[in-house]
Amino acid sequence: MKSEFLLAITQLSAEKRLPKEVVLSAVESALVSAYRKDNFAPNQNIEVKINPNTGAVEVWAEKIVVEQPTDKRCEISLEEARRIKPDVQLDEPVMVESTPPNAGRIAAQTAKQVILQRLHEAEHSAIFEEYAGKEGDIVNGVVQRVEPRQVLIDLGRVETILPSAEQMPNERYRVGQRLKVLLLEVVRTNKGPRVIVSRSHPDLVRRLFEMEVPEVFNGAVEIKSVAREAGYRSKVAVAARQEGIDPVGCCVGLRGIRIQNIVNELSGEKIDVVLWNPNVATFIANALSPAQIIRVELNEEEGVATVVVPDRQLSLAIGKEGQNARLSAKLAGWRIDIKAASVFEEEQAALKTARVEQEEEEEVAEAEEVPEPLPETKAQPQVEAAAQLKPEEEEVTITEVPPVEMPVELEAVAEAEEEPSAEEVEEIVQPVSFEMPAFPETSELRFAEDIVGFGPKSSKKKRKKKGSQGKDLDDEGLRLRRARRQEVSVDDEDEY
Repeated sequence: MKSEFLLAITQLSAEKRLPKEVVLSAVESALVSAYRKDNFAPNQNIEVKINPNTGAVEVWAEKIVVEQPTDKRCEISLEEARRIKPDVQLDEPVMVESTPPNAGRIAAQTAKQVILQRLHEAEHSAIFEEYAGKEGDIVNGVVQRVEPRQVLIDLGRVETILPSAEQMPNERYRVGQRLKVLLLEVVRTNKGPRVIVSRSHPDLVRRLFEMEVPEVFNGAVEIKSVAREAGYRSKVAVAARQEGIDPVGCCVGLRGIRIQNIVNELSGEKIDVVLWNPNVATFIANALSPAQIIRVELNEEEGVATVVVPDRQLSLAIGKEGQNARLSAKLAGWRIDIKAASVFEEEQAALKTARVEQEEEEEVAEAEEVPEPLPETKAQPQVEAAAQLKPEEEEVTITEVPPVEMPVELEAVAEAEEEPSAEEVEEIVQPVSFEMPAFPETSELRFAEDIVGFGPKSSKKKRKKKGSQGKDLDDEGLRLRRARRQEVSVDDEDEY
């Protein structure tokens, strides 16, 4: 019986992959629950010990030392207690062996349930301790079940979960497929440890390089950073920690055999291996390969790098849907602004022009500034004194001018300007008749009326056309014509 008991414990430890001591501890806890139900008091402290060599079971119960025990299950006399412990005193607890001859059916069933529960708890604790230290490592598993939102992968001792967010978009999983996954997180729950794995994490690429490239594993080549868009493309920056080693060549391998194994494991995902450089501008230029870079300008305050590329390689530098630029920005940790050479030159020319205009405006503004007043000197009081001594301006006197007598003719004209009466108009406007001297036929002289253009007929016509409003003007015109005719006639007589 004892040998069969030990054989059963050994078998349990092998099946559950638990140490033998853990299984024995679980069985002892189960037997405590079974024996307490039938043979001991409910609140009595008991212990069960199993000999690992012989398989003998011993039950020890705690009893109180009294002179006359009333309940033998939890009390013991002083004489019996001193046989076990000579220096024991009254009212002190003592552990006494009280192994019952057998356990009932109910107690055995209880022991079975407790044993299974204890074994499950021990198994969960062992799994958690095993995988908790492997977070970030690659583990091999087999696809056990495919569900709409997750894929269950069996790692041997535990069933892990591959969520949809950690799956690669270009992969289709099937039952029985073997995969290498990254152990992402281990969480302890009431139902046991919950293990989450990933296929899209950037550290998966890092771990695959460590597995395939010995120089990366032993530290001769260091992976500085990894940028990944799972299922499409990844960029890996590497640097050599020993002289004479080509880090890019080590990662690619002879004829690309090493990098090809990683690509196959990632279902054809493209991988770019670039050389890391402590100079940020050079590193960004390497990260944007295979595009050729003309110039890189860094703005450290805003964390922006402006990259100038030839016009024909602008699309190559940006990549399909901006993929190359995004991965390069993640790899370098900078925001990258890619510009064509022609656009960059135009912007620089515009900036230069604006700078020149601004300088010119500043110069004009400086020239237009009013100079500040000169500080007071010793000569200034003398100027003020001289100004005070300046004689006052002479007063201007205005004398009255006596009125000038107007000639009679002008008085008549001035009076004519006033509105004359009808009788005055008849007196003033009288036809003037005079005889013109006879001129020889050969003379080319013409009458004054023809030269000047005045005559009685024309004046009559004009007088008829004008209305009552122009009456004053016609009268004055008649006087002027009359005076001019007299002057012409006198001149002609003098000539002849």
